[in-house]
Amino acid sequence: MVSPTVDSAPSADLVRATRKQLRQAGHPGGPGRLRRWRTTLLGTGGLRVLSAAAGGYALNLSFAPTTLWWMALVGLGLFGLAVHGRRMGPALGLGLLFGLAFYVPLLNWVTVYVGPVATALAIAEAILLMPVGALIAAASRRLPWWPVWAAAAWIAGEALRARAPFGGFPWGGIAYSQPDGPLLPVASLLGASGLAFLTALGGFAVAGLARAVFRHRRELRPVLLIGPVALVLLPYVLGLVGLTTELSGEGAPTRNIAVIQGNVPEPGLEFNARRRAVTDLHALQTHKLAEAVRAGTAPKPDLVIWPENASDIDPYANADAAAVIQAAVRDIGVPVLVGAVVGSGTPGKNYNMGIVWDPVTGPAAKLSDQTYTKMHPVPFGEYMPYRSFFRIFSDKVDLQQGEFLPGTRPGNLNIAGVNIGDVICFEVVYDDIVRDVVDGGAQVLVVQTNNATFGYTNETYQQQAMSRVRAVEHGREVLISSTSGVSAVIGPDGGVESRIGLFTAGYMTPTVPLISATTPGTVVGGPLEWVLTAGGLLALALSTLLARRRTRRHSSTL
Repeated sequence: MVSPTVDSAPSADLVRATRKQLRQAGHPGGPGRLRRWRTTLLGTGGLRVLSAAAGGYALNLSFAPTTLWWMALVGLGLFGLAVHGRRMGPALGLGLLFGLAFYVPLLNWVTVYVGPVATALAIAEAILLMPVGALIAAASRRLPWWPVWAAAAWIAGEALRARAPFGGFPWGGIAYSQPDGPLLPVASLLGASGLAFLTALGGFAVAGLARAVFRHRRELRPVLLIGPVALVLLPYVLGLVGLTTELSGEGAPTRNIAVIQGNVPEPGLEFNARRRAVTDLHALQTHKLAEAVRAGTAPKPDLVIWPENASDIDPYANADAAAVIQAAVRDIGVPVLVGAVVGSGTPGKNYNMGIVWDPVTGPAAKLSDQTYTKMHPVPFGEYMPYRSFFRIFSDKVDLQQGEFLPGTRPGNLNIAGVNIGDVICFEVVYDDIVRDVVDGGAQVLVVQTNNATFGYTNETYQQQAMSRVRAVEHGREVLISSTSGVSAVIGPDGGVESRIGLFTAGYMTPTVPLISATTPGTVVGGPLEWVLTAGGLLALALSTLLARRRTRRHSSTL
């Protein structure tokens, strides 16, 4: 009998080779498709996406009310790892993802009362981070010591966000994540822009060190890590140098300056629905201070600070409001800086003003050199740009009925012989506005603010962190006077010396040094931002030009 003919069993090597070919071809019958998904989600591309998202959220965690200053380094380091070596398209997308993960939670205090239109603000800020991702990626491909140029690219992005759109919104500047960190003294040496640069350098240098360790993991020698470690340590060395340029106010003349926090009837957008009540509450605390002075339980102040919008009724036009304020000022017997809404003479257009109110002669003449008008009204809060467009996102834009007109000169005021530098609310975040009053001779910085709109959110603590950086940057005591809190006294070293909590009425009577000396940070902070921005962009442009020239030469030789 002849046995049937059969093929012999394939060898194990043949089976393995066939399966490999199927996987490489992505054959539906093989595991190639699953492998590709796993590579996308958990491989290089997926890890970069996760790194960008995690980095943005980590950076958010470094801001007040937390004291996790080191999370800024973690966040920027993860961002650096995400975009390192990427081409423009992917880097733009990773920059957007990082920006959304950073700004959406950071600015959630805006959404509490303003609604979805605030999300549009966070998205706009995130979009402005897209070119930063592309610049950092380009620096990592083309330039040596890429963390330095990545930090310069970050400063270029902050410079852009400080100026556009609508005059800029620099909230989220990384310098303001550092009031509790060892880099804070750098502000007195190099200004807020220098502090931001070194914070960014620290984060990107950590990424560079991580990459160096990974790249040389099989033959890791200390000599290979000298450069990356030096970049990581450089910011902290300069932090120590900054300690020598901080001002303390020791030996300076002093004055007693009272800070009033009258509180408001209720938080939220309707905080000032009973406008007269807000004025009455601040007058009441001033009368209580006067009683304490007469009883000998509080020192006699040389002047008193009321917050922004302490009088939402124009005291120049309303005799009743003026009488309430005048009675309180006369009772304390010293000049009071009163925050008030003042009409411009055109219906619907007002000034957000600080008025020096004398106990004898009353309020300074409107728009005189003894008043300060806020120079940078806040879009969406004090005026509504493109109202019809943003109404698509939220009808709450129509709650902003009037418009505040900008002032034209810095807030330098001489009150009872003290040179005050007045900035109103969000103006503390703008480098040039604060620097101008210091250059104008301010011995004390005053931040008149109204945070009642934002209730119990993080906004007031983030603003306080900015004031702490400004105190060190310019070597001045900073007095925050808020309608509803947190009012605070901040020393020139950035330490919070006293404070009044949220939605609590009270007053403080600190003895304040009148400092006239100038820090290096005041002098170099502004120019340094431009040097870093221009230097980083020029280095990248030059490297791109040289790379293209080399490519053309190589092509011509083929």
